[in-house]
Amino acid sequence: MQRWKVAALPLVLWGAACATAPVRSVEPAPVTPVLASWSEQLAVRESWLEKRHALVLNMMRRHGVGMWIIVNEEFHEDPLTAHIAPPLPFAGNRDIFVFVDAGDEGLKRVALSGYGEEALARFFELPPEDTTPQAQLQALDARYHPRAIALGTGGKRGVTRSLTRDSYQFLVDALGAQAESRFVSAEPLIEEYLDTRLPEEWETYRGMVALTESLTRRALSNEVVVPGKTTVGEVRRWLYDALWAANVRTWFQPDVRVQRRGQEKSTARGFLAVAREDVVIQRGDLLHVDFGITHMGLNTDWQKMAYVLREGETEVPAGLEKALANTHALQDALMLKESRPERSSADVYTATMEDMRQQGITAMVYSHPLGNQGHALGAAIDFRSAARKESPKVLRKGSYIAVELNTATAVPEWDGQTVYVMEEDPAYLTDEGFKFFVPRQEAFYLIR
Repeated sequence: MQRWKVAALPLVLWGAACATAPVRSVEPAPVTPVLASWSEQLAVRESWLEKRHALVLNMMRRHGVGMWIIVNEEFHEDPLTAHIAPPLPFAGNRDIFVFVDAGDEGLKRVALSGYGEEALARFFELPPEDTTPQAQLQALDARYHPRAIALGTGGKRGVTRSLTRDSYQFLVDALGAQAESRFVSAEPLIEEYLDTRLPEEWETYRGMVALTESLTRRALSNEVVVPGKTTVGEVRRWLYDALWAANVRTWFQPDVRVQRRGQEKSTARGFLAVAREDVVIQRGDLLHVDFGITHMGLNTDWQKMAYVLREGETEVPAGLEKALANTHALQDALMLKESRPERSSADVYTATMEDMRQQGITAMVYSHPLGNQGHALGAAIDFRSAARKESPKVLRKGSYIAVELNTATAVPEWDGQTVYVMEEDPAYLTDEGFKFFVPRQEAFYLIR
């Protein structure tokens, strides 16, 4: 059986999946590879964790944090646990992970766990079993007396406000009112931690993007779609089954949108609405799939489009090709012309939209960070952030983003009907701007 090797392991199949560029072929992508074994994946993720822990002390000091506490509840896991502790099941009722700035001693890592075992001991000190978590917390506070104790409270996103009320009260009871006065939100620290990508993750993530592309191309092909027969729901269910076969998960429901000549526009939350599952795909339809995978503690997000050829057609109408070209122009402006490390995401958004105005292109930009979450933490280049007038965030070199956007174009072959070309591609930030992990969609996928 072939194996899909990840990260430090050989990446032969990744290379095969990424070898064709640019993506113009209408043929289905290579068959889905088989993942490395779970134990091999754990070994790679634990090697990443060693490197990630090596970054924590400087991050804590940048944010003025002396102690960082993450509390994991059995059956109600903290979303940070999988990224600050070994990626194992934790079933210790209440597991507490503590990072302490110990001054000249460096970073002190302590796990107060009902599930103390060898893998955990590689990364954390495990106190003697005859001591209580309360006593250990009190001892750490008394010895190091941190000026600020950071907790998962007060943030704007779930992963930055995940501490439960009962866990918070447990910490108050253990450490006392004098320590509670030093409790602060860990949100800035959590954001930097989760928005910092390791060089070692890059190759694995590139392979994940290639797999996402492979599955999407197959879903938008005659392997899956029979014009006049296949429904939207059948495409969605094929994608679910493909995830199962590939032994990966997804972090959101795969969506399919259908645009059709003469069809009245339907919207939801300001975007083109997802098609009903009973919609039958017909010749002449323009299809759109929004899809992503979860693997190795990372997530992808991907949108691509296909055209269903009418009888006698051999190529996409010129008006639709122009619509795709407009979206390419939007991608180029955002990724290459305007985005640079340390530039404000708000400035990038404003400049990109001005570029589109000058070119006469109607555009929307709603790009978001990617990484340990699908809608990850970090700087978003997004019209909603601009409308809320949120504090600008600077782009972080090496960070990953979903370049998610669309343009609206009147298509002559559709009697001037407005067509939306929606694309989404994972990209990473370099000194020259954002770069794709795999080539973008240069032409609509064709369904014959």
